[in-house]
Amino acid sequence: MRARSRPPGMIATVYAVFADQAEAERIAETVIEERLAACANILSPCRSIYRWQGKVERAGEVPALFKTARAEALIARIAELHSYDVPAAVAWPIEDAHEPYADWVKANSG
Repeated sequence: MRARSRPPGMIATVYAVFADQAEAERIAETVIEERLAACANILSPCRSIYRWQGKVERAGEVPALFKTARAEALIARIAELHSYDVPAAVAWPIEDAHEPYADWVKANSG
């Protein structure tokens, strides 16, 4: 299934989780260099509990928040670079933002 596209000019935060800190940093640097994201906040490791292939699993993961004006392209690129078969990568549209910040996100991820 393809991600839904955002209206032109809308910024979003993309949330994704990674296997470890190194993967989060590698992917964050790549998508920022490629101008798919303006910024990435790599958060502290977390404990995830999820169902996978019929079993309840537990794992340590590293979440990250990406700021972008290109959510659909960013999610696709994260999926390409990710070590998981089915990576979690979702966009939260930003309806209201400090205008200079929104302009910065657009200028650095457009």
